[in-house]
Amino acid sequence: MKPIFVQLQCVPGKTYEVADAIYKAEIVSELYSTSGEYDLMIKVYIEEGQDIGKFVNQYISSVPGVVRSLTTMTFTAF
Repeated sequence: MKPIFVQLQCVPGKTYEVADAIYKAEIVSELYSTSGEYDLMIKVYIEEGQDIGKFVNQYISSVPGVVRSLTTMTFTAF
């Protein structure tokens, strides 16, 4: 399993419900954006070799309260 970090825009007041609905998600940060929505950075784990875009579309983008997925980042430890 490897961690990926996904930044989401969420409906106001729904950040914790969104994070709870995503399997094994850890909240990294939360901040209020000027658009009136909340930006939420979460860390989730995916299988090695799993397509990140498909994972985000299947398990994160469709969660109620998510407005859109902004960025996905992966890190490799040295």
